[in-house]
Amino acid sequence: MAEFFGLLSFGPDGWGRSLLSAAGMTVAVALCGFLLGTMIGGLLAWARLAGNLAFRVGCDTYTTVLRGIPDLLVVYLFYFGGSLLVTNVAAAFGGEGFVGIPPFVAGAAAIGVVSGAYQAEVFRGAFRSLLPGEIEAGRSVGMSRFLLFRRIIAPQIVQHALPGIGNIWQMALKESALISVTGLVELLRQSQIAAGSTRRPFEFFLIAGAIFLVIAWISQQLFQYLEKRTARGVRLEGAA
Repeated sequence: MAEFFGLLSFGPDGWGRSLLSAAGMTVAVALCGFLLGTMIGGLLAWARLAGNLAFRVGCDTYTTVLRGIPDLLVVYLFYFGGSLLVTNVAAAFGGEGFVGIPPFVAGAAAIGVVSGAYQAEVFRGAFRSLLPGEIEAGRSVGMSRFLLFRRIIAPQIVQHALPGIGNIWQMALKESALISVTGLVELLRQSQIAAGSTRRPFEFFLIAGAIFLVIAWISQQLFQYLEKRTARGVRLEGAA
C-alpha cells in the first residue's frame, strides 16, 4: 500500500505532479471544446428555428454526420487533415516542410464540432419548451427583442437546457481521452507514460479512472447547483 501511494507522491520518484498537471490539461481541452460547441450549437439551433429551408437542411446534415461518425475519426481528421491543410497553405506562400497544428487546438476543435451537434438539439428542444403565450405577453407590453430575450427567453432556455448540457459536458470530458492519440499529454496519455516507465499499468490506469470520476462528480455537483439556481430564479420572476 505504501508503494502504491508512493506512486502519487510529488517527490522526484512520484508521479503526483505530472498526473495533476495532466488532469488540468484534460479539463482545459474539454472546457475549450465544450465552449466552442456551445457557440456552434447555439448558431445551429437558431438556424434550424429560423424557418429557412437551406439553413434547416444544412443543420440537419451537420448534426447527422457529426453524430453518426466515430469521435476518434473526427480527432484524426482535424489533426492530420488540419496539418495537411496548413502545410499546403504554407507551401503556397513559399514555406517548406510539414507544418503540424498543435494537438490542443485539434483536440478542442474536434470536441467542439462534435458537442456542437448535440448541443444544437438540446437548445432547440429547450426553445420548443417555451410557452408561446409568455413570448406574446412580453411583446404585448412593448418589450424589445433584446429585452424579451434577456428577461423571458434566455432564462427559460438555460433552465430547460442545463440537464442536457450537463450530460454533454460529461461526454466532452470523456472524449478528451481520445486526444491522447495526437500526443497531447492529458490524463490518459500521462497515465500511459507512467505505466510504461514503471511497468505498473493497472495502478496508473486505475488512478486515471479515479481522477476522471472525481472531476465528473465535481462537475455534476456544479450543474445541479446551477439547475437549482436557474429554477429558483424563474419561480421568483413568475411569482413577481
